[in-house]
Amino acid sequence: MIIAAALLEQVVAHARLEAPNECCGLLALDEGRAAAVYELENLAASPLRFEVDGAKLAPLLFEIEEAGREAAIYHSHTRSEPYPSQTDVNFARWWPGCEWLIIGLENDGEPIARSFMIGEGGVIEELVVEIDG
Repeated sequence: MIIAAALLEQVVAHARLEAPNECCGLLALDEGRAAAVYELENLAASPLRFEVDGAKLAPLLFEIEEAGREAAIYHSHTRSEPYPSQTDVNFARWWPGCEWLIIGLENDGEPIARSFMIGEGGVIEELVVEIDG
């Protein structure tokens, strides 16, 4: 995933705002490049998992697809490293082929952003590239 510094900072700001609970949202990808951030509410209000409102999610997915883009999921881990948990892996079965961006806030230092593909073959780490823009 390629993501501009400004878009990554928007995701990180969302993660910090929602801490200690996980944040969640969507990224619109245009040929692997993040083009837009869509913040969603974590209905679970939990530091261990996230849940989204399907009635709000469906129109966003439609908007992203109508623009010829792909959706990626982002969320934060506030108590563990930014690696898919078993909960994430279980949830991902409903999103085959979808890229996941996880922001780790467990350290007091800089947040860590990592990107993954989660599927039947397991968890495959992708590369998060921050660019100017």
